[in-house]
Amino acid sequence: MDIRRLEPEDQPALERFLAGIPEGDRTFFKEDVSDPAVVAAWSRLGAARSVAVDDGVVLGYVGVFPLQGWSSHVGEVRVVVDPEHRGRGIGRALSQHALLASLGLGLGKMVVEVVADQQATIAMFRSLGFHPEALLGDHVRDRTGELRDLMVLAHSVDASFASLAAVGLDDG
Repeated sequence: MDIRRLEPEDQPALERFLAGIPEGDRTFFKEDVSDPAVVAAWSRLGAARSVAVDDGVVLGYVGVFPLQGWSSHVGEVRVVVDPEHRGRGIGRALSQHALLASLGLGLGKMVVEVVADQQATIAMFRSLGFHPEALLGDHVRDRTGELRDLMVLAHSVDASFASLAAVGLDDG
């Protein structure tokens, strides 16, 4: 498996990947991924979006989205893994990739939004140094109309990088 920046020639494989994502998971893209123009825009070079690819098949996607204004030092990470490939460490690898990408973007903090009942996803992010920062009751309305709680987890990229620098592991 290779994790790399999403490129324009990945669009057909990305469209196949997105077609296999369950409706409930599509909520977290925050964009209409059924629109080919949206997928084409994702594939433009320069965007902070990456894919996990194995033999030309997209297994997972990660995006790092810098926030604006007074939160311009914060980035939001969005990770989705093909349902048939979950539980194999792909989400963890993509999330680690996002943390490294955040350094290149000059971000000091990362956040991720997770439906509060997704315990395995929360545990994975916590194992990467994210911690719960907010619980928003009935904040997500899924495609069936059901209201669900949303948990926001945060990671201090600055503190993690400072720890690496303190022991000399920031040299690359």
